[in-house]
Amino acid sequence: MKKILLLLGFIIISSCIPTQIAPNIETDKVQIAKKFKRDLPKNYAFIFQDTKRANEFYNFINMKYNRKHIDVEYNVPFMVNKKTYYMSFHEREKSTQTINLIPIFVDAARESSDKSPLMQDYHVSRTGNWYIVLTVSDDDFQDCLKPEYANRDLVIHHLRELQKEYFRTHNYLEAYLNNN
Repeated sequence: MKKILLLLGFIIISSCIPTQIAPNIETDKVQIAKKFKRDLPKNYAFIFQDTKRANEFYNFINMKYNRKHIDVEYNVPFMVNKKTYYMSFHEREKSTQTINLIPIFVDAARESSDKSPLMQDYHVSRTGNWYIVLTVSDDDFQDCLKPEYANRDLVIHHLRELQKEYFRTHNYLEAYLNNN
């Protein structure tokens, strides 16, 4: 009886096996974009978790820099210390995926007694987080977030301020007016 209870306890404790885990980025992270998501460029990127609705960052950048829906995601110019930099951004989802053993065992038991499975939709659960991935280059097409770049800290400071403004701004016309 003890062995059965131990086995049952083990199954309940390990009933969810994660196969993918989305990172939890509290503020921001600077890393190579391709390591974060394979379809991104090999440049360094400023990455943060986006808690707003889809396309909110697009709308924010469009209004803040008065892009008029033209090349909003690529090569958006901004100034830091009288020098022009070009920012590109990507919105990407990373998900946490788990295999749930209890529904699999319940359905296996039902199928062994010639009954149809009840919990097929619950064998795998998936929840996702969205992230904004910003890359920055200068007039010479150098990666401005690379650790060796001279003004890297100034650029990262500007991106952090941009991130803070994005999260506290609800009316993006306000961002446009603050920029002018």
